[in-house]
Amino acid sequence: MNACSKFTLAITLAAAASVAAAQNGAHSGHGAHDAHDAHAGHAAPATAELTDGEVKKIDKEAGKITLRHGELKNLNMPAMTMVFRVKDSAMLGQAKAGDKVKFAADRVNNAVTIVQLEVAR
Repeated sequence: MNACSKFTLAITLAAAASVAAAQNGAHSGHGAHDAHDAHAGHAAPATAELTDGEVKKIDKEAGKITLRHGELKNLNMPAMTMVFRVKDSAMLGQAKAGDKVKFAADRVNNAVTIVQLEVAR
């Protein structure tokens, strides 16, 4: 085997080992736990960036709030007006119709849910 063939073989083996290691890392340890959580419908801590919104309606009995909002990048959702569930019903007492708010939404149990809400000052 000449030097060029040995070098090519070494690069091929190194690349194969690298791919195998990457695949093992994705299927074990912390990475697998994260993938499981994402599929289980659990919300991650409120790390989504805050989006501007305006309260249109609050329905405390149903635990829902209607917001006109800007783009929700983490959910790939354009600006629109829609009804949201809230993670904590106490959030509904913080605001009233007409208030400007900043909020974060995420999928919780497969429903788009407000996970953080602040009345804009």
